[in-house]
Amino acid sequence: MYAIIETGGKQVKVEVGQEIYVEKLDVEAEETYTFDKVLMIGGDKTKIGKPYVKNATVTAKVVKNGKGPKVVIYKYEPKKHYHRKNGHRQPYTKLAITDINVE
Repeated sequence: MYAIIETGGKQVKVEVGQEIYVEKLDVEAEETYTFDKVLMIGGDKTKIGKPYVKNATVTAKVVKNGKGPKVVIYKYEPKKHYHRKNGHRQPYTKLAITDINVE
């Protein structure tokens, strides 16, 4: 059984036991988080939401919060003595999917 959930403006396909990285959520490590925006449930009997499947949730355990690799932004204009270097590390939350509930 799998589900497609919406989080952080993105759609993610998840299965029980899978670990995923999503945009940072406001939860601490070792807590549980429940997604109620389930777009589709697949498996033996497929359910497609309009836009969400009613009474369907996906439960996940928060493994950790962290930051991704550094991305360097370098702006440069030739012959103008202009250059600017900047870096960015995108925050994320790592989740372990524990349960897919359909009622």
